[in-house]
Amino acid sequence: MAASRRPRSQARPQGRPLASAPGASRDALLDAAASLFGERGVAGTTTAQIAARAGVTAAMVHYHFKGREALLDALVEERIGPLMAFVWGPMDASEPIPRLVEGLVQRLLEGPGSQPWLPPLWVREVLSEGGQLRERVLARLPMAKVEALGTALAKAQTRGEVNPDLEPRLFVLSILGLTMLPLATARVWGRLPGTAGLDASAVSRHALALLSAGLRPSRRSR
Repeated sequence: MAASRRPRSQARPQGRPLASAPGASRDALLDAAASLFGERGVAGTTTAQIAARAGVTAAMVHYHFKGREALLDALVEERIGPLMAFVWGPMDASEPIPRLVEGLVQRLLEGPGSQPWLPPLWVREVLSEGGQLRERVLARLPMAKVEALGTALAKAQTRGEVNPDLEPRLFVLSILGLTMLPLATARVWGRLPGTAGLDASAVSRHALALLSAGLRPSRRSR
């Protein structure tokens, strides 16, 4: 499979001077909010901290977003939404399941996985109970694509091409768990002995190896 094109990174290096173009401070605030939310969570981040990270005054947050809820809406719409579209947009449910899985894993790690703030933010604010971005993100999740993947898996099972013990309703969660979770918890397992060099490429190889082995039909199904 050809490598998926990586979306243009939207993360702004800390300390980079703001451009004079209109909207530069708004972009800087969104980048700062994304970074801080990934580090501390939404509830643990103040408007003043976001403004300081962006290199602007706190008044600029209210000028551009009119309030915290509007800032969260803009973050999901302009930062998380395009990354989800990058992951799910190219998915074609008519392709063989192994190819579908390989493409999803590659795009997850080249898109969301390439943004250091997104995996921890996803686990904390989308997957966790009470996450402040959950409803906003789920409303933009392309459920038709998600359901199409589960349906494609179920059809492949009936044809005897895929392990019949796999649960289609858990398939997407399994893929996310093998990709986003290791990246989200990298600060934890990165301090353990023998974990040096566990980067996104290692996560990709590991996830694809496990998924490929799990997809193979069992002997009893053959």
